[in-house]
Amino acid sequence: MTSRPVVQHGPEAAKVPLVLDSPHSGRDFPADFDAAVTEFDLREGEDCYVDELYAPATELGAPLLAALFPRTYLDPNRHRGDIDLELIEGGHWPHEHVPSGKSRIGKALVWRTLDDGRAIYARRLKVDEVVARIDRCHAPYHQRLRTLLDETHSRFGAVYHLNCHSMPAVGGKQGEGGEGRPRADFVLGDRDGTTCDPSFTEFVRATLAAMGYEVAINEPYKGVELVRAYSDPGAGRHSLQVEINKKLYMDEATRARHGGFDRLQADLTAVVAAIADFVAHRRRGA
Repeated sequence: MTSRPVVQHGPEAAKVPLVLDSPHSGRDFPADFDAAVTEFDLREGEDCYVDELYAPATELGAPLLAALFPRTYLDPNRHRGDIDLELIEGGHWPHEHVPSGKSRIGKALVWRTLDDGRAIYARRLKVDEVVARIDRCHAPYHQRLRTLLDETHSRFGAVYHLNCHSMPAVGGKQGEGGEGRPRADFVLGDRDGTTCDPSFTEFVRATLAAMGYEVAINEPYKGVELVRAYSDPGAGRHSLQVEINKKLYMDEATRARHGGFDRLQADLTAVVAAIADFVAHRRRGA
C-alpha cells in the first residue's frame, strides 16, 4: 500500500454545501494483508470504480474523499470498535468494543469471510495487527471526512453528505435482503429517515426516477456507520447513502467496465448538479 490511505478529489474546500465519499473503492493491497485467498477474490467487497463514476461531479465544487485501501482489509464504514472476536487471537479485544452484529456474517471492521462463506485468513489476527490497521486506515479516513463535513457546515451553515457505494445485482449467500434477491438500480439509505431531511431523500429519488432508474429506499440497505456518525438533520447535517447496482456499469464476473459506464457517469454528474441546485435553493429559503 502507498503511504496515503485516503485521497481527496476536487477542491480542497467545498465550494457548495456538498461532500461526497467513497469508502469502498480502494484496491491498494497492503503487504501485511496475509490473506489466504487471492486479490481477485478479495475485490469481491469492492465498490468497483465508484470513485471514478463520481469524479467528474467534483468539478461542480463538491470534494470527493476516497479510501485507497481495500474494504476487505478494513471497512471504514464500521465503528472502530466493531470487532469480530472470532477473528482475534485469544477471542478477547482489550479496547472499546462496539459490536454491530455484522460479525455474525464475518463483515465487521475487519472482514473474516467472503460472501460465499470462505475464510479470508488461515489464522486469527493479533490485537496489535488490528490496532495498526485502525491507526493507519480507519482513523485518517474518519478524521478527514469529519473535517470536510465540519468545515463545510461552518462555511455554509449546512452540509449535505453523499456516502457513495455500489451493490451486486442479486443478493449473495450472505447478502442483505436474502440470497438470490434482485436489487433495484439504486438504493437510497437514510436509516429510516434519521440521517437526513426526508425531503432530501425524496428529491434524490425523484431525480433518479425521472432518468428512468428504479429506486428503492432503505431496502435492503439503510446505511451504516458513515451516515450514522456524522448526521444531525436538526443541525443542518444531512447524510444519505447511495447504492448503485453494479449491472449498470460493469461485468460482475470479470470486474471490467462495460458500455453503460459512460452513461451512468454522466447521469451521476447531472444528479450531483441537481443536488447542488437543491441545497442552494434550501439555503436561500432558510
